[in-house]
Amino acid sequence: MPLFWRIFLLNAVVLVAAAALLLGPVTVSTPVLLTEAAILTAGLAAMLVANAVLLRVNLAPLHRLSRAMTTADLLRPGVRPAAGGHGEIAELITVFNAMLDRLEQERATSSARALSAQEAERHRVAQELHDEVGQTLTAVLLELGRVAGQAPPGLREELHQAQEATRAGLDEVRRIARRLRPGVLDELGLPSALKALTAEFSGPGLTVRHRLGTDLPPLGHERELVLYRVAQEGLTNIARHAHARHAELALARTPAGVELRVGDDGRGIGHAPEGSGLRGMRERALLIGADLTVSPCPEGGTEIRLTVPVRSRRP
Repeated sequence: MPLFWRIFLLNAVVLVAAAALLLGPVTVSTPVLLTEAAILTAGLAAMLVANAVLLRVNLAPLHRLSRAMTTADLLRPGVRPAAGGHGEIAELITVFNAMLDRLEQERATSSARALSAQEAERHRVAQELHDEVGQTLTAVLLELGRVAGQAPPGLREELHQAQEATRAGLDEVRRIARRLRPGVLDELGLPSALKALTAEFSGPGLTVRHRLGTDLPPLGHERELVLYRVAQEGLTNIARHAHARHAELALARTPAGVELRVGDDGRGIGHAPEGSGLRGMRERALLIGADLTVSPCPEGGTEIRLTVPVRSRRP
C-alpha cells in the first residue's frame, strides 16, 4: 500500500473512532469536564504517536538513501543501500541502485578507453623521443666530439662543456622515454621493471628499497601494466610531496592474487583531498577489479596497497 494511503487510513481510523466516541457514550460539556478533556487529550496523543511511529518506520529507508546519495563515489564501487521499505520507497531505492550499476559500468568502460588511448599516446611519444630526438642528440654529440678534436685549445674546453650538456640532455630524453613506455616491462617482466623503477627513484635524499616475491602467479600484460603504473605514481608522489627519507616497494603473493605495497616515512597525506594521481590509481585499479587503499603508515608517512585478484587456473 502506498505511503499516502497508509497515513490517510491511520488518521481516518483515529478520527472516526474519536467521532464515534463523541457521538456515543462520550460528550463534550460546557465547561469541559476533566474526564472529557482527558479523553480528548489521550486521543490526540495517540493519533500523534501513531503518525510519528508510522512516518519514522516508513521514512527510515529514505534517510538511508539520502546518505547513500551524498556519499556515492564511482571510484569506490559496490556500496549499495538496502532496498527496504514498501511500495514506492523500495522501488525508488531499487531504481537508484540500478542507476549506480549503470553509471559504474559506463565509467569503467570510458576509463578503459581513455587509459588505453593514453598508453598508446605514451608509446608513440616515447618512440618518437627515442627515434627522433635521441638520434638527433646522439648525432650532435658525435659531431661535437669530432669538432672538439680539431679545435684549438682555447675552444676545446667550451666544446667539452657543450658535449656534457648534450649528453645530459640525451640521458634525460631516454629517462623520460623509459617512464612513458617501460621497455623492460615488456622484455624482462614485472619484477625487473619494479627493480629498475626503485633504482631510478633512489638518490641522495631518498632511499627506495624493494621486496619482491619470487612465487608470483601469471598476471597478464594488463595487470602487470596497472601494477607498474600504480607503483610509478606512488613513488612519484613520495619523491615530490612526501619529504621522506626512506620508501619501500613490496610485491607479494596472497591467497587471492597479489598485493602491491608502496610506503614511506614522510609527512603523510593527512586530511588533504585526493589529487589526480590517486584518482588515476583508483581508475586503473577498477579496470582489473583490484582494490586500492590509502592509509597512514605505522612509522609515519603514507601506505598505498593494491590488491589484485587472480583466478587460479584449474589443472
